[in-house]
Amino acid sequence: MTTSTTTIIEPRSRDADRSQLAILAAARDEFARYGLAGARVDRIAENAKLNKRLIYYYFTSKDDLFLAVLEGAYADIREAEKQLHLTDLEPAQAIRRLTEFTWDYYIAHPEFITLLNSENLHQAKHLTKSERIREMNSPLIQTLGNILERGRSEGIFRGGIDPVQLYISIASLAYFFLSNNYTLSAVFDRNLMTAKAHSERLSHTCDVILGYVLRG
Repeated sequence: MTTSTTTIIEPRSRDADRSQLAILAAARDEFARYGLAGARVDRIAENAKLNKRLIYYYFTSKDDLFLAVLEGAYADIREAEKQLHLTDLEPAQAIRRLTEFTWDYYIAHPEFITLLNSENLHQAKHLTKSERIREMNSPLIQTLGNILERGRSEGIFRGGIDPVQLYISIASLAYFFLSNNYTLSAVFDRNLMTAKAHSERLSHTCDVILGYVLRG
C-alpha cells in the first residue's frame, strides 16, 4: 500500500505577497471579532479565499499569525503617526496634534482596541517575543522626547516629563473611554457613543494633556 502526501510548493513572490496580505486581512478581522481563543483558522482561510494549509505554511501556527496581525496593527499606527510630521510643528501644537490623532485613529480603527484587549487577556505573551514591536515604537518615543525638550528649552513646557508616561496617558485617555464605552454609558446613564459625547471627550483629553505639559 502506498500513501500519498500533499506538498505545498511556495508560490511565486508576487502571489506569495498577495496571499499573505489576504491572510493577514482576514485574520485581523477574525481576531478582532472573536479574540485569539475564539478565532478559527478555517474561517480565516474561507474569508481569505485560500487553502488553510497556506496559512500554516506562511505563519506556522495560530499564535504566530496572531503576532503577525498585532505587529501589522502597530506598524500601521506608527506609520500614520509619521505622516503627522510632529517635529515640524510648535511643541504645544505637536502634543495637541498627537492627542487628536490618537483619538481619531482609535475611532477609525476599533479593531486596534479589540486586538489589544485580546493580547492583554494573554498577558502580552505574543508581543514580548517580538523585537519588531520594540523597534517600531522607539522612534515615536524619541520624537516625543525631542518635542518635550524643545518645549522645555523654549520655556513653554515644564521639565522632567517622561515621554513614555506621557504617551501612555495620551493613549489611555482615549483607549479607556472607547474600550469601555458601553459599560460607562450604562453606569452613568449617559449615551457616551454620540458625536457630541465624542467631541466633548476629545476636548477634555486635550485640556488634560496640555494642562500637564504646559508651564503654569
